[in-house]
Amino acid sequence: MASIAHSDRRAKRFLLEYPRAIPVAIFILVAAISVMSVFAIERGEHARDHAQLRERAQAVASALERRGGATSAYLRAGAAFLSSVNEVTPDVFNRFVSNLRVDSDYRGADGIGWAPRLRPSELADYETARRAQTGEDWGIFPQPAADAAQFVPVTFLRPDSDRNRRAIGYDMYSDEVRRTAMDSAAREDKPIATGKLVLKQEGDETGPGFIVYMPVFADSTTPRRLRGYIYSPVNAEEFLLSALELESRGEKGVRLYDGTIGEDHLIAELPPAKITGITATEPVTIGGRELTLEVESARGNSLSLLSMLTLLFGLMIATLLMVVSRLLSRQALEDHASLNWLEEQNSIRNSLTRELNHRVKNTLANVLSIVALTRRRTSDLDTFADSLDGRIRALSATHDLLTQSDWGTTPIRALVEAEMAPYARNEDAILELSGPDVELAPNDALSLGLAVHELATNAAKYGALSKSGGKVSVTWKKLNDDLAQLTWRETGGPEVAQNRTSGFGTNLIEKIVAHELRNPVDLNFDPSGVVCKITVPLRKPSDFAIRAQRLEVS
Repeated sequence: MASIAHSDRRAKRFLLEYPRAIPVAIFILVAAISVMSVFAIERGEHARDHAQLRERAQAVASALERRGGATSAYLRAGAAFLSSVNEVTPDVFNRFVSNLRVDSDYRGADGIGWAPRLRPSELADYETARRAQTGEDWGIFPQPAADAAQFVPVTFLRPDSDRNRRAIGYDMYSDEVRRTAMDSAAREDKPIATGKLVLKQEGDETGPGFIVYMPVFADSTTPRRLRGYIYSPVNAEEFLLSALELESRGEKGVRLYDGTIGEDHLIAELPPAKITGITATEPVTIGGRELTLEVESARGNSLSLLSMLTLLFGLMIATLLMVVSRLLSRQALEDHASLNWLEEQNSIRNSLTRELNHRVKNTLANVLSIVALTRRRTSDLDTFADSLDGRIRALSATHDLLTQSDWGTTPIRALVEAEMAPYARNEDAILELSGPDVELAPNDALSLGLAVHELATNAAKYGALSKSGGKVSVTWKKLNDDLAQLTWRETGGPEVAQNRTSGFGTNLIEKIVAHELRNPVDLNFDPSGVVCKITVPLRKPSDFAIRAQRLEVS
């Protein structure tokens, strides 16, 4: 229990010392944990996406090789069949193609064709025979070069379409890319694919593709004589789309390159839904030629749904914890302020009790002194009662002023006006007050109030206030920052007797008041009127105020 209480106090201390930093630190900590969680999730997502991308690339590459393998198988079968016939006529070739069902099942290629190998001496007879077969003005193109050693013109190309007819008569051996593939196929006796080229049947279009050649030899000759080539022209984009019928790509991008990856080697492209640059590559072999397949992810670096939910939830929790910790820190501050206020109030109550005890004792001592002196100076009960009543009322008036100021400072003007109130209502008396704003400590105000009361009582009985035309002037001034002087001056009253004896009022002013004020009192009974100068100390509030500074609790 002690350790729990100690931990609780330490937590509260931190909240008090860092009321704003703690909530911010909690928010940053939870937000950092959320970000780290998102980072871990994203790493896993990227690894999974890369694995899926690699798997998809392998699947598409396998589909492409299957399409390419099917094309090579058709060409091998065609080569075996054509090598067994004496002459490749339109009927023979059409029967072979119809058995392959090129029009419906030969997917991924533009068809299948036959191109015989001709010597220059055979070219004229060949063109004549083709004109007779087609009934058209048939001839090879481009114009044969004078030094050409052989020709390989496109003779048949199925399916028979307007697009494919554009290639009929084209001497494929005149093109270096095609020539290289045909020579390699004849040398190796297997299907060989060309590099990147534009098929003649594309016309003015520029869609790249390639051609797979299979040589056809005459079986009856030794060494075998090359009769021509059975081949399959391929539009690269159509070839790629046919492979994707076997393997879906989704929103991913797919590109096919001839050899290595490069803009000049690109032969087919299906762009992704979003360019991300995140790719996986896989080699593809078609007709003995190496191609490169590139699959691009459409997901990119955007956050996954799980990551976004994790981040959003983490930020919500961080904000909630920050608000809660802020409320707790504010509550801790308010509790601390309340405790301080209660302690201050308790201290104030203790101080008030001590101050009250002290002032009650002082007041009682003053009353006892007044009673004792009044009794010694009076000979009958009525005089004693009247004198005592006036002096007690003087104390009461001053107490009223101190109570109104919460026993703080009391202005001299207010004190004099309170003591002189009964005489100021006398229309025959003239009272003049003048002086700056000067405020006295409570004890000093009590003492000065008694002195003014005694002077006023004496003036009413024997001095300027005892007859019409009399005048009392009370002035005060500051001697310095620590002292003020009050001057009581009577004029227009009866002449003051010089052979008078010292009474209670005189003793009260010259002894008791002077002692309480800690300064001498100059009381002069001039024949023209009493003059009294009383020096009063000016104390700082911190020297006497119980609550010089009040606690403010916000």
